[in-house]
Amino acid sequence: MPMQPIYDASTLEGFDADARLGAPGRFPFTRGVYPSMYTGRPWTMRQYAGFGTAKESNERYHELVNAGTGGLSVAFDLPTQMGYDSDEPIARGEVGKVGVAIDSIDDMRTLFQGLPLEKVSTSMTINATASALLLLYQLVAAGQGVESRLLTGTIQNDVLKEYIARGTYIYPPQQSLRLISDIFAYCHREIPRWNTISVSGYHMAEAGATPVQEIAFTLANAKEYVRTAIAAGLDVDDFAPRLSFFFVVRTTLLEEVAKFRAARRIWSRIMREEFGARNPKSQMLRFHTQTALPTQKAARLALRTQQVIAYETDVTKTVDPFAGSYFMEAMTDELEAAILELIQAVDDRGGAVAAIEQGFQKSEIERSAYRIAQEIDNQERTVVGVNKFVLDEEEPYEPMRVDPQIEVDQCERLAALREERDNAAVERALDALRSAAQGTGNVLLPMREALGLRATVGEVSHALRDVWGVYVPTDAF
Repeated sequence: MPMQPIYDASTLEGFDADARLGAPGRFPFTRGVYPSMYTGRPWTMRQYAGFGTAKESNERYHELVNAGTGGLSVAFDLPTQMGYDSDEPIARGEVGKVGVAIDSIDDMRTLFQGLPLEKVSTSMTINATASALLLLYQLVAAGQGVESRLLTGTIQNDVLKEYIARGTYIYPPQQSLRLISDIFAYCHREIPRWNTISVSGYHMAEAGATPVQEIAFTLANAKEYVRTAIAAGLDVDDFAPRLSFFFVVRTTLLEEVAKFRAARRIWSRIMREEFGARNPKSQMLRFHTQTALPTQKAARLALRTQQVIAYETDVTKTVDPFAGSYFMEAMTDELEAAILELIQAVDDRGGAVAAIEQGFQKSEIERSAYRIAQEIDNQERTVVGVNKFVLDEEEPYEPMRVDPQIEVDQCERLAALREERDNAAVERALDALRSAAQGTGNVLLPMREALGLRATVGEVSHALRDVWGVYVPTDAF
């Protein structure tokens, strides 16, 4: 957004602080979703980690817990994200590369072995197969004697942004929404403290979305999820308190602060005025940002950086220190207006799913990405080390390498699993899952049965593919 060199009282002429800001922890939540925000305790510090085998990732989690991290965040490899087992031909060369390979309950037990699941909060960055991974987590916790009502954490579970910006979808949009509403209903009954979705703008921003596009498209997706859940018979105040969000933080610090304040204000009004949410927790936009560093040294540096900010600076000493700033309130208002205009453009196309099928969000983001790339190339936009203050010689970068033996070992474990388990019982459970997918029952119940019998993530995903098919975008050919 354009910025002026100087802002003064005339910028905020007619500004109603009570209506636009309110108190921290009160509608419209511009100043934060909790009255004391981080003055009472700092944010949860978790490192996005997971690579190679479940055993290797488990060792990393123990290191992070011992270093003082307040929660775990699991990255899964691409086959797991896309619902394929490690021994399928399509998974070749990708096993354990961008996250941990989880094929069955055996892997999940290894991943969380020795970790106090009743005490730690676990975030799982998983979308199309979120239901299966959540159920595996619940089954492992039960095996440790941990009651489901004590489990806390988040599954990303935001499939709509996959169609827009990332691509790890499986099923057509309507079937994906059915699965998400089943997760909402299941967790309300079974895992009440779990955050059932983390609606994500991060990936759209990484694909080139502007701050306005990031928030507008994320909130438009969230509206689609809420509408779907209500249409499935859920009460908004039964599931909305467990919705959460995930955004990027750019180096344009002031605009990012305004972006978050505008997003909270918009979402609170959407929930209260459009969906009739009465519970204040249903109106809160709770969000996180994320770091993704694979090596042990990098993960420790990221954690120490957060700890320095939380404990050595004064940012946790007061709530919303920018409130009332001529600049900040003007920028928040400007962003809000632009975001609302773009949300309306999505609604005018029939909502998020219809707009996705028309290619609207994707094309808007691609145009922004191209414009920004041109600005960087033309040095209109400074990126330190890229087009300004560039060194003649950079320190060589050494990427983390994944041992190819991991894939061989994972395939051997799968072969052993299929030899040991009761395959007839597994097939009956998968048939029950197919039947539920054809009807209107909650598919997580038969899916849990199948996974408990050691069905694989790929097998339950293929069972749903058999009924629902797969999504092929119109621009794929």
